[in-house]
Amino acid sequence: MKIIKYSDVEPTNFENEIMKGISGRVVIGKNDGANNFCMRVFEISPGGNTAKHTHYWEHEIFIHSGEGVVLSNGEWKTINSESVVFIPPDEEHQIKNTGQIQLIVICLIPSGVPEL
Repeated sequence: MKIIKYSDVEPTNFENEIMKGISGRVVIGKNDGANNFCMRVFEISPGGNTAKHTHYWEHEIFIHSGEGVVLSNGEWKTINSESVVFIPPDEEHQIKNTGQIQLIVICLIPSGVPEL
C-alpha cells in the first residue's frame, strides 16, 4: 500500500510552444508496482494549457479544483471542480485553465504508455 501527499512528489514542469504552465506528477505508477494503471496529477496555471493531441489509449480525468475548458470533438466544453471527463482513444483533446486559480486535474492512464 502507498499513502502519500501528492505534493510530496517532485513535479515535472512543461513549458514550450505547445504547452504552457503545466506541472505533472506520477503519484502511482510502474515504480509502485501498479500493473494496470498510472495515476498522475497535473497543475495547470491560470492561462495555461496542455498540448492539443491524440493517442491510442483512453484516459479518465477528475477535476479536483479550478475551472477551465476541454476540447471534445472539436468543441470547447466547460469543466470545473468535481467534473469528470472520459477521453476515448484517438480523440483529439486539450485542456485550458480559464480561471484565476490553478486547475488541478487527476488523470488515469493504462500501464504501458508514457507516464508523463
